[in-house]
Amino acid sequence: MIDTAKVIAWYRANARDLPWRRPGTTPWGVLLSEVMSHQTPVARVAPIWEEWIARWPTPADLAAAPTDDVLRAWGTLGYPRRALRLKECAQTLVDASDGSVPRSVPALLALPGIGDYTARAVAAFAYGQAVPVVDTNVRRVYARAVLGRPVARPQKAELEWVAELLPADDAAVFSAGLMELGALVCTASSPTCSSCPLRDDCAWLAAGSPAPTADELARRKVQKFAGTDRQVRGKIMKVLREATEPVPQSAIDIVWPDDAQRSRALYSLLEDGLAAQDADGRFRLP
Repeated sequence: MIDTAKVIAWYRANARDLPWRRPGTTPWGVLLSEVMSHQTPVARVAPIWEEWIARWPTPADLAAAPTDDVLRAWGTLGYPRRALRLKECAQTLVDASDGSVPRSVPALLALPGIGDYTARAVAAFAYGQAVPVVDTNVRRVYARAVLGRPVARPQKAELEWVAELLPADDAAVFSAGLMELGALVCTASSPTCSSCPLRDDCAWLAAGSPAPTADELARRKVQKFAGTDRQVRGKIMKVLREATEPVPQSAIDIVWPDDAQRSRALYSLLEDGLAAQDADGRFRLP
């Protein structure tokens, strides 16, 4: 079982000092942090988030920023299309609500680049709403503590399961606590059960900590990065970010030896609006 009071108390004593958790963070700051943290370690996100919130503290500020500045500031966070979606989101907020971040999940879902998890996270952590927020960490904690076994993939009923746990008070703190517990203690490969506040009631521990199934192990495999089109795209983006003026084809040709793969990666950047080509054939950020 999951004792909500234990999770809340543990979180208040052990939560990491992440900049977007500090007093005074706006709903816009929370939204930025959630988008940036998707599939990216928070240690990499924190300094870039602080730079963004200093340069563009409101949606109106980001909406007015040149796209090339936004892409340069995104740096190496990965998936740079997220930076473009954030700029689109900021413009939508300015046009639709004078720059205010909406409070409801449906209204948040209507924004460009905002999916179900992010919408719920913003509603919970920016506005303190009692809405279930389920990520990989929460799914793992619930599966072990309540079901007594790993869960290989998202479950249809998981939002309902977590919603039933939400306390009347401090629901958002509890949700953050579940995530933090999964990130720091109830980790996928090396859980430190001795320091877990739920150890006395954990169904997984009671069952002898059964090993993950082959399906679960397959789901854990980290997607290969080296040699992929994504790596080549990143190398080309680095050239464009660091250039002070449009670059010739030769500056891009030297970043990767495979002509076909390099051409494919460059074309995909142009298609995604992450790169632009001038009339003279040179390339730059849009």
